[in-house]
Amino acid sequence: MLLLVAFWRRQNSKGQYMKRNKVSSLDVARLAGVSQSAVSRVFSKDDRSSAVSSNMRKRVMEAADQLGYRPNALARAVFVGKSKIVAVLFSYLDNPFYADALERICLELQASGYHALVFMMPETTQGIDQVMEEILQYQVDGMITASVELSSAICARCYDSGIPVVMFVRTQDDRRLSAVTADNVAGARSVAQYLARCGHKRIAMIAGWEGASTNRDRELGFTAGLSEAGLSIHSRAVGHFHPQRAAAAARELFTVASDNRPDAVFVANDYMAVAVMDELRFKLGLRVPDDVSVVGYDDIEIAGFPTYNLTTVSQPLPAMVAATVTMLIAKIESRNVEPEHLLIGGQLVVRGSTKAQSVSTK
Repeated sequence: MLLLVAFWRRQNSKGQYMKRNKVSSLDVARLAGVSQSAVSRVFSKDDRSSAVSSNMRKRVMEAADQLGYRPNALARAVFVGKSKIVAVLFSYLDNPFYADALERICLELQASGYHALVFMMPETTQGIDQVMEEILQYQVDGMITASVELSSAICARCYDSGIPVVMFVRTQDDRRLSAVTADNVAGARSVAQYLARCGHKRIAMIAGWEGASTNRDRELGFTAGLSEAGLSIHSRAVGHFHPQRAAAAARELFTVASDNRPDAVFVANDYMAVAVMDELRFKLGLRVPDDVSVVGYDDIEIAGFPTYNLTTVSQPLPAMVAATVTMLIAKIESRNVEPEHLLIGGQLVVRGSTKAQSVSTK
């Protein structure tokens, strides 16, 4: 014990030594009178930690507390070959759906022993190469992409680098990629069927960004649902998943003669739909739902506010996030997991922005 005290004094005889120099696990081992590997076992988060005796654990923790030691997660990552870091890629967080999703993904990863390193990406494939170069430098164990389209070249680069990728919400044609999405085709089909049952005939659509798989699938399902009811899209404009551009699209569709004006409109997500409702009511003087029914997609929190009371399709976000993280970790821990595309069904939520059309009988 005298040696331990001497060591402590020698370190502190230099005044601010401990403040100027990083404390290592070797320092802790010397003070505790154990091996450096014992210190590593104490701070390990895997099965090795349970093999340490309570007496040794106490000595190590007391020494670490005295020295102000904190294990270096990055150094440990280099040693064991796993960083426990997952790159999470988003192109924008303006849409509350994605902001909520990011928080849930980070928490789900953390609960599973991993941590998120968030990168903001270009919305299109242009410019992604530069960001990808930076991502690869962090030696991430895996990658989750959301609101991002990946080129085949980037998919190949991740594959060649041994980085598992799971796409959240969006999909890609590359068969090496796994994805977790809502069943957008079925969800949008249910919107079309509902509006047809309500008696609407002039049904318009405001699409999102046309390069997104979510928009493609929703438009595919919506068109199919109308066709099954003997209808087709009356008119269409593109809002690019942006509220101001969606409002402009609404002006384009509804600034027409009243007998050719849509009596219902499906908007490809709620973030645009609330802007469309504001444009229709406060700029164009139309009544929702008396003059026009409006349906969105996602069921973000604001959709349920009395101001909007928006009919929409809910995406099962908690289940989608849990499935995404589970799928990615399985790929990280076992490289032999086959790619898969998991579809999780949503549900039509009928609120006050839609109503059945009155039908005259003779």
